[in-house]
Amino acid sequence: MSAPNRPNRLALFDCDGTLVDSQHDIVEAMNRCFHAVKLVPPTRLETLAVIGLSLPQAMARLLPDAEGHFHEHLAEQYKLAFQHMRRTNGVSEPLYPGMSELIVRLADDGWMLGVATGKSDRGLNLCLTGHGIIEHFVTLQTADRHPSKPHPSMALQAMADAGAAPETTLMIGDTSYDMEMAQNAGMRGLGVNWGYHSVDELIEAGAHAVAVDIDDLARHIAAL
Repeated sequence: MSAPNRPNRLALFDCDGTLVDSQHDIVEAMNRCFHAVKLVPPTRLETLAVIGLSLPQAMARLLPDAEGHFHEHLAEQYKLAFQHMRRTNGVSEPLYPGMSELIVRLADDGWMLGVATGKSDRGLNLCLTGHGIIEHFVTLQTADRHPSKPHPSMALQAMADAGAAPETTLMIGDTSYDMEMAQNAGMRGLGVNWGYHSVDELIEAGAHAVAVDIDDLARHIAAL
């Protein structure tokens, strides 16, 4: 009698603040969308604090007294601003140093790779394609098809796509929303300290550990 197949190992990455440094682009798009509706934009730190949430939820955090339909309207204004920036070559979204090499190494080592992000399908595909790494990912989960983090929907679908299980999956991210989603999905959360939430916030949200650089991240992943 053959032994049952072990579930695949899945490294599930957040995008903004984890794979790529998109803070300048996000802050600029947020400023433009608030100006478009004649409102004072949030501060840079206020904007960074909501990166990782889906756009309507982010707007609700920034404008808690506004109605839900206005949050949706503002989310659409943000999308328009970001799309205009991309058309005019105003979006850079550089990969963090060493990230491309880590992605290739993990794929070569037999890891299934995925992304769970508050970006749109279009935005994520353009980002990963532009960096030449999209072919390494077997599952891409975005805000277009799921509730906002920390709801576990993205993580659960990613595991199903990859043939993984909670005990063989790592959620790698820079925000408390990533760590809370990992907990909600029953998987281990691994924080990174180069993104937009503090180490204390990541630990408080349930991070198993927080990587201080790419080499440290690789060591933590290998330890699963």
